[in-house]
Amino acid sequence: MGLFEWVDVPVVAAPMAGGASTPELVAAVNRAGGLGFLACGYAASEDMIAEIGATRTATDRPFGVNLFVPGQDTADAQAVADYAERIAPEAERLGAELGDPDWGDHDYPAKLAALIEDPVAVAGFTFGCPEPADIRALRRGGTMVVVTVTTAGEAKMAVEAGADALVVQGTEAGGHQGSFEDTYERTTPLLDLLAEVGAAVDTPLIAAGGIADPAGARRMLSAGATAVQLGTAFLRTPESGASQTHKDALADPLFTGTAVTRAFSGRRARSLVNRFLRTHDGIAPGAYPQIHHLTGPLRAAAARAGDADALHLWAGTGYRSAAECPAADIVAAIAEIV
Repeated sequence: MGLFEWVDVPVVAAPMAGGASTPELVAAVNRAGGLGFLACGYAASEDMIAEIGATRTATDRPFGVNLFVPGQDTADAQAVADYAERIAPEAERLGAELGDPDWGDHDYPAKLAALIEDPVAVAGFTFGCPEPADIRALRRGGTMVVVTVTTAGEAKMAVEAGADALVVQGTEAGGHQGSFEDTYERTTPLLDLLAEVGAAVDTPLIAAGGIADPAGARRMLSAGATAVQLGTAFLRTPESGASQTHKDALADPLFTGTAVTRAFSGRRARSLVNRFLRTHDGIAPGAYPQIHHLTGPLRAAAARAGDADALHLWAGTGYRSAAECPAADIVAAIAEIV
């Protein structure tokens, strides 16, 4: 089966992990003819299974599930402890306690096993490539495997492992950079990266990063992408699970740009530039998911308090085009140009 034989519009909706993705959003995108994705990178296996069940109730069309491939624990414990001491006043101000900076695999083995046992249409992987044997097991169950890549080298590795398609993520993308290794910041613009990856592999490519309107989608499809993936564009929709603080910040004129930082999670991610980012950028160690767990309660408290200056405001460079409208309208606008 081809990549989009059962999808009417070549639009993949994959908002960042952390609450923005919901069964309601997946269903709305599916009804409009696109392909919705559940972002289950952080979810425990039982929560992922429950979300899959809720999504199957909400839509009878194919959808995808995205997981984070765990890396090795290479963090400097002292650097993590020093960062915890630095940001402790931030948590205290919000009436929160810092979380335990533990390493973990986000329940990856159990989630992978669940997807093999009870297949979904598409399984997406970020932060690395699954083992070839796991890809074969997923494909035997009828699941299409998609891997996010940020370099031509990563693309070759994913194709050799058996991936059916690649999400090509340019530097413009909001949220975490999906690189296999977080050793350096990915700075290649999407159009350039799409050309590099397209020259390196003969595999369907899904363009991702900064695409927020029909004009952006047209450019990527004309450049050889089989489909486009949108994340930030869906954050302000009523179906999105993003906090109201996050939604409002995307339209707030006080936030004038984005930057890539490790300050919130210990892994490079693009966020709106706010006070927390300006204060702590460049100081947080490369320690994921330790810093993610450390700052989690602080960030949750900031969202509840409406404090956008202490919240991880994941956003791609096209964030100003994110509209407060139904998700179906976003898909429909792109459908008109393809």
